[in-house]
Amino acid sequence: MAEKARIGILISGRGSNMAALVYAAKAPGCPYEIVLVASNHPDAPGLTLAEAEGIATFAHPHKGLSRETHDAIMHEALVEAGVEYVVLAGYMRILSDGFVSKWTDRMLNIHPSLLPKYKGLDTYQRAIDAGDRVAGCSVHLVTPELDDGPILAQTEVAILPGDDADSLASRILIAEHQLYPGALARYVTREADPDWILAEVRRRALALEETHERASFGAPGWRVGSETTGKYFAYFAQSHHGEASIALLVKTTGIDEQTALIDADPDLYYAPKFYGKSGWIAIRLDQGRTDWDHIGEWLYKSWCQVAPKRLTRLIEIADQF
Repeated sequence: MAEKARIGILISGRGSNMAALVYAAKAPGCPYEIVLVASNHPDAPGLTLAEAEGIATFAHPHKGLSRETHDAIMHEALVEAGVEYVVLAGYMRILSDGFVSKWTDRMLNIHPSLLPKYKGLDTYQRAIDAGDRVAGCSVHLVTPELDDGPILAQTEVAILPGDDADSLASRILIAEHQLYPGALARYVTREADPDWILAEVRRRALALEETHERASFGAPGWRVGSETTGKYFAYFAQSHHGEASIALLVKTTGIDEQTALIDADPDLYYAPKFYGKSGWIAIRLDQGRTDWDHIGEWLYKSWCQVAPKRLTRLIEIADQF
């Protein structure tokens, strides 16, 4: 069974969304575990619940501290607990850019509106005043701009005749409790999804100069050059010729480099069937901890080996300035 993602939850109050996540994590097969609940209020009721459930807690008041200083304290607590993803669950603090940058693509929030509508506060009343037919909630990644990150999941909640902010809020909260655990589970397991992995490889491959995609024996591949004379520099391999793995195939400088890579890290690299004899290397993408900067570097390196000289010459000239 794959290792569970380690989750840290930040709260400021009773933590009802935290509770939903805690109990979801108890379900068999849940891909995450809650390893820390932290708060800016030492007397937050949610901390008592977390402690009763055997979860480590941390609290440090923010009063009298700069935003950056308090965020640094919270960050240190998360890191010491071995947290891999941060989940905001009623954490009533605007986070500093520095804190957000440390958790880029690894911090989620739930917001009580159908983003991009009604960022910020008073979302229920704003939806009612606008005459909307539905309101709802959104799970999104956290970015420096308030409530502006990529949306991961949403649930619509009907606005009933006679609703006020409180009655609408009570139903949206139920929807939040249903939405958040599933959205988190899907996000932390995205690197096991072949379609997601392929999309990440494709985006990086097609960002290189004069590249295009062409299938080879049913597998996605990327070529540099014209449609007629282009050369392959990468392939996406899923169960390639019976191999039980998802991998990126790229060119090395030859068998010596290929052998050295496999010797150095046999869990990451292997010689793919058929292509391996020509010095190609397979880089595994299905281990859940892919270094995508590393993948980008390999795509570029492989691209350079087969790209037309006019393209590589231009890059060499640009690198001189």
